[in-house]
Amino acid sequence: MKATGIVRRIDELGRVVIPKEIRRTLRIKDGDPLEIFTDRDELMLKKYSPIATLERFSEGTTRSLSDLSGCLAVIADTDEILYASGEGRRELSKKHISSQLEKIMQGRRSYIANLSEGGDIVPLAENSELRATAQIIVPIVSGGDCLGAVSLLSTEEGAKMERGAVNLCRLTADILANQFD
Repeated sequence: MKATGIVRRIDELGRVVIPKEIRRTLRIKDGDPLEIFTDRDELMLKKYSPIATLERFSEGTTRSLSDLSGCLAVIADTDEILYASGEGRRELSKKHISSQLEKIMQGRRSYIANLSEGGDIVPLAENSELRATAQIIVPIVSGGDCLGAVSLLSTEEGAKMERGAVNLCRLTADILANQFD
C-alpha cells in the first residue's frame, strides 16, 4: 500500500471525500460502485467490477472463445482488460482500456472493423503495440448498465470477421450479461 500523505475527516453522516487527484488516477467517476474491505484496523476501497466477480467463468469463457474462433479473445470491464486468450494476449492482459474502447462501451453498440475493407481498428488498451487487422467489440449490457465488453481480434493479413464470429461474440456478451439479471 502506498501512502499519499492526504488526511480527511469523516463528517457527521460518516462520509469521507476521496480527493480529485486520487479519483482521477484510479479512474473513479461519479456513480462508480466501490467495494469496501477491512483488515484489522485498515479500511480499503476498491472499484467494484461485476465482471471480475465471475473470474473463473470469464477466464474459461475467454479461452473457449479463442479456441472456437481462432482469434485473440478479450473480456474487459469498464477499466481494464481482465482476460485475454490467444496469440497476443500478453500485450493486452491487465492493461487499462483505451478511451476509444470506453466510448464504444458507453454507446452500447457492437463495433466491427476489417482493415482490408478500410475499417478503423480501435486499440483495446492504452499504449498497446498489438496490430490487429480485424476486430469485433460487443458491449456487455445488463439492466441498462454497460459492465464491459467482449472482443475478438485477428492479426492475420487480410483477415475479415465473418458472421459466425460476430454471433459467437454476441452470444458470449449475452451469457455474461445474463449472470447479473
